[in-house]
Amino acid sequence: MKVYLDLLNKVLTEGKLKNGRNGDTLSLTGQSIEIPLDKGFPLLTTKKIHFKSVIFELLWFLRGETNIKYLKDNGVSIWDEWADENGEVGKIYGYQWRGQIRECIRLLKSDPYSRRNVISAWNVAELSEMTLPPCHYSYQMIVEYDNTLTCIVSMRSCDIFLGLPFNIASYALLTKMFAEECFLGLNKLVINFGDLHLYWNHIEQANIQLTREPLPLPKLEIKDFSFDNFENLDISLKDYNPLPTIKAPISK
Repeated sequence: MKVYLDLLNKVLTEGKLKNGRNGDTLSLTGQSIEIPLDKGFPLLTTKKIHFKSVIFELLWFLRGETNIKYLKDNGVSIWDEWADENGEVGKIYGYQWRGQIRECIRLLKSDPYSRRNVISAWNVAELSEMTLPPCHYSYQMIVEYDNTLTCIVSMRSCDIFLGLPFNIASYALLTKMFAEECFLGLNKLVINFGDLHLYWNHIEQANIQLTREPLPLPKLEIKDFSFDNFENLDISLKDYNPLPTIKAPISK
């Protein structure tokens, strides 16, 4: 995805040094990215993304769970850093999403051009009960004039090297799920960033990635999806042939 590489290069070349809670960053504020969803599935090809983690984290959110046992049972460790000794992470994304998703689906079917299809994880009253306040704190589903679906995501904070490729894939998959449930086509994914940053200890890895040319995007198929029954979700990712993984430390 050239649009991602262009944004990464912009942060690397124009970002301003900030000393944050978990390390120095090069940061830009008020940025955005727009990705078409009808040109292939936007899974980064200039480094390998562990798509299994994308799938099971999203299913974990949709289940509304607050314990990482489901993730661990499925071989996904991305939330280990934020769980307590009992595996709890508090009332994070999925816990907040659950009831809102049902109402969003109802509106998409009964009043598709409604501008009220907003789902928020930023519950001020329960932020203290979350081990990590939501980074991607809300999203809006908008039906276009041609009955295709656009998803607009708002992020207060985004790690462009490790986090953003994962966020793009996750919300593209979620948009596909909504589209399947509501018999809609796919339009685009828009992500708006408050603070978009590259950690100082990811600069070398970012420069390596910028030397790589994007490869053709894979294709994603979902069979018989329903938000009422997604436990046996049948997802097929075809023609994903990325360049090798570029390892980088997580900044907690």
